Amino acid sequence: MSQTTPLMHEFRRLGKSVSCPIIDMHGHFGPFNGIFFPHVTAEQMVGSMDRAGVRLIVCSSHEALLVNSETGNARMADVVRRFPDRFRAYWGVNPNEPDTVLRQLDGLAERKEFVGVKFLSDYHRYPITGDAYAPALAYAQEHRMPVLMHTWGGSQFDGPKLVGEVADRYPDLVILMGHSGYGEWDMSISVAKKHPNVYLELTAAYAVNGVVEKFVNEAGSEKVLFGTDLPWFDPHYAAGCILYAHISDDDRHNIFHRNAERILAECGNPVRF
Repeated sequence: MSQTTPLMHEFRRLGKSVSCPIIDMHGHFGPFNGIFFPHVTAEQMVGSMDRAGVRLIVCSSHEALLVNSETGNARMADVVRRFPDRFRAYWGVNPNEPDTVLRQLDGLAERKEFVGVKFLSDYHRYPITGDAYAPALAYAQEHRMPVLMHTWGGSQFDGPKLVGEVADRYPDLVILMGHSGYGEWDMSISVAKKHPNVYLELTAAYAVNGVVEKFVNEAGSEKVLFGTDLPWFDPHYAAGCILYAHISDDDRHNIFHRNAERILAECGNPVRF
């Protein structure tokens, strides 16, 4: 694949693209204990996004996932209200608080700040196939809200094989495999190919030589989503990994924005740039 495509030339010349918007489907918000983030406030995140041409990011709150789901999700909603053109939110779910999950699901689909839900099963030490997740999975399927799952190769809590089991149980659920089952690439591709509503999300995976090409060649670029884990990782680096992969500009458009636009439109939250 030529390294002088029109899209690459535009990024090289401007540092970002005006013809190819980027939607980041895997972000976080707020501090994380013991980690220094140079760009952690909403304003600083917008600055990072602007430099790389990221028009919109869908985030979950660190606080909601790991400290207090109610206050953390409330703070995340406030960010979306303050920056309605730049942020959307995932509702952070803690399976170790099942009563809280049930209570917070009521009316979630009507809250336009939130477009989906987020699982962080490895951190919670609870499998995505467990009963405590069932109410959120059923609700998300009913309301066509995507579920972004942290997935990691070899994990007993969210490995790609378990994603396949969830997809079998909920055939109409849109599942975004965060990190693409990092390391178990073949199994992740198999799950994405078998299930029309399962997508491979590229956070961290983009940095592994040849993985982007493997996903595009074997699963198709229509099944791949751009994500960065911002503020953990820099969006310029992530975008560069897609730009320098041996794929076409059409594939890059699918990964950078088309697939995300389709998913967000289907859940009733269309993006307009």
